[in-house]
Amino acid sequence: MVNYTSAYVNRNEIVTWNGLPFARLSAKYSRMQSHKIDYEIIGDDMQMVEVELDPQETVIAEAGAMNYMEDDIEFEAKMGDGSGDTGGFLGSLVGAGKRVLTGESIFITHFTNNGMDKRRVAFAAPYPGQIIPINLRGIGGRILCQKDAFLCAALGTRISIAFNRRFGAGLFGGEGFILQKLEGDGMTFLHAGGTVIRKELRGESLRIDTGCIVGFSESIDYDIQRAGNLKSMLFGGEGLFLATLRGHGTVYLQSLPFSRLADRILANAPRIGGDQKGEGSAAGSIYRMISGK
Repeated sequence: MVNYTSAYVNRNEIVTWNGLPFARLSAKYSRMQSHKIDYEIIGDDMQMVEVELDPQETVIAEAGAMNYMEDDIEFEAKMGDGSGDTGGFLGSLVGAGKRVLTGESIFITHFTNNGMDKRRVAFAAPYPGQIIPINLRGIGGRILCQKDAFLCAALGTRISIAFNRRFGAGLFGGEGFILQKLEGDGMTFLHAGGTVIRKELRGESLRIDTGCIVGFSESIDYDIQRAGNLKSMLFGGEGLFLATLRGHGTVYLQSLPFSRLADRILANAPRIGGDQKGEGSAAGSIYRMISGK
């Protein structure tokens, strides 16, 4: 189990992540606000995260993400994330509307341990890939991510949206004009397709396939640029544009975006116009003729 200890931190202190200096804490995050949770990542390519809750601790999650939970854990669907910065009912309603813009459910499920002993609840990713544990305190308190990347987080994490202010990046960048923004000082968990890669940028730039971005620090500048000359754009197979990230901060990438996986599945589904691949023997052809498949 991974344990993070609550502490007061000087707001000018340099935060380290894996031994590397990363960002300065703002005054807003100079004191722990989120619940402290322990966790364990289970599995390799089809992962789940098991969260251990002390009595009265709470974890929030996307609707439908829960895999199993032990006795004494009760859950409730709420319109807010419970961060305490919602502005009452009207604020919760506005927050729910923002979540609709990201394509997510207007409700967030809150799982609370109402017992006297430690209990566990597990959450699973909706498609093959990996779960990324992120200590928001270690990356300056904020991260921007693709709209469907959020899985679960410690109570106290604020979930909102960020608008991409650059027209080109919003139109051709793969992530659209709306990104999901997570703020806080506790643990949050993202999920991504395939293998997850973490990159640390120290002033350099990184060109990326537009669908492979999972999330990045708020200090990173996000834009798009043409994928080479006209011939490369049309016949190179990398699309017309590449995403460009530059600055200082952390970037998370995925090797297999769900959209790419879905495209390959649909392309090989004969019932909806795809080409049948595999099962190419004569016996397989006869079986498909008889069964209608």
